[in-house]
Amino acid sequence: MGQNERGIQAAIYLSRWLLAPFLVGLVLCLLLLIYRFFADFYQLAVRLPDLGWHDLVVDVLNLVDIALTANLVLIVIFSGYENFIRKIRPDERSDWPEGLIEVGFGALKQKLLGSIAVIAAVDALAWYLDLEKTTDTTKLAWAIAFPLMFGLAMLILAVADRLGHDANGGKE
Repeated sequence: MGQNERGIQAAIYLSRWLLAPFLVGLVLCLLLLIYRFFADFYQLAVRLPDLGWHDLVVDVLNLVDIALTANLVLIVIFSGYENFIRKIRPDERSDWPEGLIEVGFGALKQKLLGSIAVIAAVDALAWYLDLEKTTDTTKLAWAIAFPLMFGLAMLILAVADRLGHDANGGKE
């Protein structure tokens, strides 16, 4: 391997650190989500005496959406860090949850699609519970179809990963 090739290879390898600012930005997004969660929680608590049961459930589902989005962001942060910047050694971090470390690309795809499908399903449930306030059934149909599409995509990816896993003799 020549000097130029080694230089290019080193530059490409070091370029993985260009992801670090994005990951830090996502950590800051978690702070924004925390702010939004507690701002919405405060508004819910203030309006609680005047809320009906359905409105309360819809508002709580919106809080669940924020929490699920935060989980999704956290999965992306840890996976991006481990897959592209530095391997996290479980023996050094025995107190860390297994789901935050050792997230392979196949598992990441499933977790991301699963999280998005659950967020979409929660939104569909909120739409359903709020049905009496709106007459736009087209939006409701899309709200229901969206998580179903992600569920189908998860199934297709799981089958593809399984076939690829079997074709590679059990290696990912």
